Order: sequence, then structure tokens, then C-alpha cells
Amino acid sequence: MTRVRQRTASERTPPSSKQLMSPFQTFAARLVRPVSLSAQTRHLEFEISGTTRFGFVAGQWLSFKTNKPDGEEITRAYSIASPPGEDSRFALCLNRVQDGFMSNYLCDMKAGDEISCQGPFGDFILRPPLRDTVFIATGTGIAPFRSMLHWLLDDSVRHQDKQLWLLFGNRTEVDIYYHEEFLALAARHPNVHYLPTLSRSAPEWGGLRGYVQEHVPAIVQGRTDMHAYICGLDKMIKANRELLKGLGWDRKSILYEKYD
Repeated sequence: MTRVRQRTASERTPPSSKQLMSPFQTFAARLVRPVSLSAQTRHLEFEISGTTRFGFVAGQWLSFKTNKPDGEEITRAYSIASPPGEDSRFALCLNRVQDGFMSNYLCDMKAGDEISCQGPFGDFILRPPLRDTVFIATGTGIAPFRSMLHWLLDDSVRHQDKQLWLLFGNRTEVDIYYHEEFLALAARHPNVHYLPTLSRSAPEWGGLRGYVQEHVPAIVQGRTDMHAYICGLDKMIKANRELLKGLGWDRKSILYEKYD
């Protein structure tokens, strides 16, 4: 699958006090650097105006707000695709949605443009204590895992040499976002196993083929003492949850974020 459609505020459960892992705030975000990841997908780096540091937890999301030309207010939510740091920057990974006003509005922004944001929100975050973990993503569902993995691997104390698998499914090789980046992470960290898989691969593709759920049993190898984090469309999430529960996993060990 090549695209994960944007999530809307109406499609989420309103955040509770337990979900606000960092102080909730409203701010103006200025686009610093837009990068094309594919014909329909953009990596957007923002900087928050008026502050030196933006605090959030890896895996959280932000709500973006703007107005249509007719004055209608539009609000949409997107996962943060960058790790927490000591600066005021964050990144998004999103694709254009046909007739989707906000996704196209964001993708059309130029460096220097600003948009209103609220957040951070969400409890799709790493659960302590860290276990050997498999991260399962398709399309732009990779966004929170890019945040989590960079944060974990930035400090050896955080990942404690736990085995980390990133199983990333797409249709074709050109759809694999951040491919070289993840290859480099795996090369630097022996405990990181990067496994891209393609459902419509070219004959010369040398990696895994098929859908992500087809490769999960070979990763877990009968173990039930791991964590699984899953992000993508509902159908993929259901397939992997049912698979893992069928392998004897406790549902509390399976965490997921659904894109609709």
C-alpha cells in the first residue's frame, strides 16, 4: 500500500489527561524544510515560533488547523516523524489525499509559511520496561516509528541492546520512505533489524516480498515476551493483531495506532 490517509480529529477519541504526556499547547509552526519522498509524499520539517524547545514523547501526534477559502475551519491530526530533541523543531511524513484539503495544503506549503498547531497528544508511546520489540508499519504509518527509533538509538542506555525489528511494508521500492536512513541505522546498531517488504516488487528486488503479517511469525519465532507496535490502516492492524493473539500474545503487549 502506498498511502495512509490522514486522520481527522473527529476520527479520534478526544485526548484525556492521561494522554497528554507533555503539556498541551497551541503554537505557530513555520515550515523550515520540505522534502519530497515520492510523487505524493512529503517530509516536512517545522520550527515552532517563539520558543527554544518543544517537548513531546516519541510516538505522539499534533493537530493542525487552518481555514478553507470559504472560511470553514479544518483540523487534522498527524503523527510526529522526528525524535524529541533540545530544539523547537519537529517533522511530519504525509501524503496527498485526493480531495483532502489539509494534506494538500500542507504539501503545498513553502519554506517560511506558518500554520497553527495544538498538542502534543496521544498515548501510542513506548511502554516501560523496554522489551525486544517489533515495529510494524505500512506507508506513512512509519512516522511514529522513525521518532521512536531515533530517540531510542540516540542513547545506548535507552535501548539497552534490546533486539528491535522494523518491518516496513509498501507496494514498490520507490514507496519505501527513509530507506537509506533505516539501512544506515541498522548498519550502526547490531540490535536493529530493518526488514522492508514489498507486495508488488520488481523481479530484481532482493528483500522480503508480500505483506507484513506474512513475516511476523519468522520474527517472533514462538516468543510471547516481546512488544509489538503497529501503525497503518485498519485492515493491516487487524491482520497483525489477530495473528499475534493467535500465537499466544497478551493483548496488552500489542499496541497500535490506526490511520483511517
